[in-house]
Amino acid sequence: MAEFRRILLDGYPCEVRREGDLLVAGDGRAIAIEDAAHLPPVEPTKIIAVHLNYASRTNEFMTKLPAAPTYFHKPITALNSHKAGVVRPAGCKWLNYEGEIVIVIGRTCRNISPEQAADYIAGYTIGNDYGLHDFRDTDAGSMLRVKGSDTLAPVGPGVVTDWDFRDKAIRTLVNGEVKQDSTTAEMEWDMHYLVADIARTITLVPGDLLFSGTPANSRPVQPGDVVEVEVEGLGKLTNHIVEGPTPIRTDCGAQPTESEEVISTALGGDWEFRGIRTPSKHLYPSTIEEK
Repeated sequence: MAEFRRILLDGYPCEVRREGDLLVAGDGRAIAIEDAAHLPPVEPTKIIAVHLNYASRTNEFMTKLPAAPTYFHKPITALNSHKAGVVRPAGCKWLNYEGEIVIVIGRTCRNISPEQAADYIAGYTIGNDYGLHDFRDTDAGSMLRVKGSDTLAPVGPGVVTDWDFRDKAIRTLVNGEVKQDSTTAEMEWDMHYLVADIARTITLVPGDLLFSGTPANSRPVQPGDVVEVEVEGLGKLTNHIVEGPTPIRTDCGAQPTESEEVISTALGGDWEFRGIRTPSKHLYPSTIEEK
């Protein structure tokens, strides 16, 4: 395996290779990992994410998986990096982490089989698919503002090649406390299947990112919290939560809400209405079936 990162080296964006505790550029310049200013490890043309994939997450929301995966799109302006701040806009309170493994496309990819998909994957990185659930009541179908607001797609720290995704541990920590703890054995659809599925109708190009789902226990975080996603063999993605300087504008558009729908999604199984809870028809449109 090899790991590649993108950093600012003497103020210039540069791809570097990890060599132990150093990051080494092609011209031989080196910098300690802890001293590096990280950039997203690739520059995608699109960021695609699967709604549900882990059994624990499905069970948490009392749903059944559909016959095939469903997806949403995160704008590239949501892209963020290792050690960067994730912004919770002023006036919002339901910002949730979702630790994930992210597939990085390496070759132009269209109309391939799952068995061929490995040849089109450059490697894997770590992502945190943050959700701003204050907008779930208005954007439940598209997930645009929920999942696509600025800074809500940190990835990194690097891309690891030749990594075997099978039976790997993934966990999310908030201020050092483990919140999500699972393995890829929980996934219904593996990395190769997801790539082939999307590429049936959408051309994937080098650098494109595909978030592969999160396990149970996504919960809200607050300004000042430090969130880490650890994946066996891929390392650790670290971010901190910051408060946006200005409130959401009130002179246009739907405003943040705090309905039962919002609270039930943000707090999972740990919320005040749980005694009368039923599966949410808006959580993942077209996938919800009551058990």
